[in-house]
Amino acid sequence: MKHAFICKVGIALAVGVASIASASAETLKVSTFLPPKHAFNRMLTQWGEELAEKSGGELTINLFPAGQLGPAPRQYDLAASGAADISVVLHAATPGRFPMTGLAAMPLSYPSEGSNSAVSSKRLTELAPEYLAAEHPGTKILWMAVTPPLKINLADKKPATLDDLKGLRIRYAGKVFQQMIESLGASPMPVPPGEVSEAMAKGVIDGATFPFEAVMAFDLGQVVKYSLEPGMASATFAVVMNENSFNALPEKFQKLIMETTGPARAAAFGAMWDEGEAKGRQYAVDHGIDIVTLDDGQVKKLTEIVTPMIDASINAVDESGKPGRAFYDAYTK
Repeated sequence: MKHAFICKVGIALAVGVASIASASAETLKVSTFLPPKHAFNRMLTQWGEELAEKSGGELTINLFPAGQLGPAPRQYDLAASGAADISVVLHAATPGRFPMTGLAAMPLSYPSEGSNSAVSSKRLTELAPEYLAAEHPGTKILWMAVTPPLKINLADKKPATLDDLKGLRIRYAGKVFQQMIESLGASPMPVPPGEVSEAMAKGVIDGATFPFEAVMAFDLGQVVKYSLEPGMASATFAVVMNENSFNALPEKFQKLIMETTGPARAAAFGAMWDEGEAKGRQYAVDHGIDIVTLDDGQVKKLTEIVTPMIDASINAVDESGKPGRAFYDAYTK
């Protein structure tokens, strides 16, 4: 009888411990609009595995890629409202909403150490707490990401000089590229990425702004004949977490999230993007794409063309009461 009582107590304790363990387990809902095999989803999966390993399986993520929870323009609101715990935000998807962050996407605007994604993503993440947090209310920025610079890729006309771009119809990605293409005397065309190959093949557009990685991803080797370097500008992203979701976590999980994100994660993700860009450039070479590099005189001319556009954007941020110039200088120093 005594033995039976002890067994019952043991079972009750075991069930109680299991219940406590179950109660402390957390799964974070993560949303992206990007296709499953995109570098962002690969990095988020790696991060989720790291969280699970370091938490003994108590902190995990559930990834919803390909816009399952909403399209690109809704991603920020998904996290801010709590519909998702974490989301990946493309700032250019909602023009005018992130004016300070947008300064990092201005033409030829990169950290002095280089224009690669690892350097740019790390620098932007380092500056986020001081300069960018206010533009992301209701969320906590886990890390920022900056794409490798987008190039102008053309179907037929070799761009020996910037004047060769005049009159061409070029697919653009976001307001910055729209303005830049117009400043070069070309016509910006709003063509979805997946339709670029057909549009170029049929002559609907003469070119498109893409990094080499995207040229490879969309298999444009059959329609692109020329690609212009240096890259003109980049796009910025943020991985953000709902503040209430973060604050509701046990302190040990909050600490784990902070230890596994931030500048180091941004640099690692940027390095992943840079690796993909190098593979994309080799794809271009292998498919016979002529990569044209502007000489110093043409780069100087390009700088003169885009500088008024950059200054106007910085001044607009300053006039709104935000430190646009201070942020831009800190990012590009």
